[in-house]
Amino acid sequence: MSRDFTFEYEKMRLGEDLAVKDFTGTARFSHTPQGLLLRGDFEAKLDLECVRCLEAFPQGVKWSFTDLYAFDKRSISESNLLVPEDGQIDLTELLREYALLEVPIQPICKPDCKGLCPECGENRNRLDCGHTGSGSDSPFAALKELLK
Repeated sequence: MSRDFTFEYEKMRLGEDLAVKDFTGTARFSHTPQGLLLRGDFEAKLDLECVRCLEAFPQGVKWSFTDLYAFDKRSISESNLLVPEDGQIDLTELLREYALLEVPIQPICKPDCKGLCPECGENRNRLDCGHTGSGSDSPFAALKELLK
């Protein structure tokens, strides 16, 4: 016996530090002898900052998980989830944790992002400032001189 819950929200907060847009997904709860088995498939868009050009951009993320909400402490799994006494399961923290696992460590707005000019700080995706970046600014410039 199982039951599906469908989610569709234009905007949603998953904890204090994570806001998502276009949040959709399905949570399927199945009854087992140990507890309620949750299988979730979700997707959303996050506003991230590109590590190269420092511009904000929307990043789509998808995540799936399976966890057990145990009926009692004897059946509890390593996820430490227990069915609350009132039977109301709040998925916010669980959704937040799994969503954060999908956020890239170094988000990039597009594969060919040119980043910021190291000389003037101009976003090279918007404007060619004309700086070419001389080799003398390199920390290895002194080593190149030794090779001569």
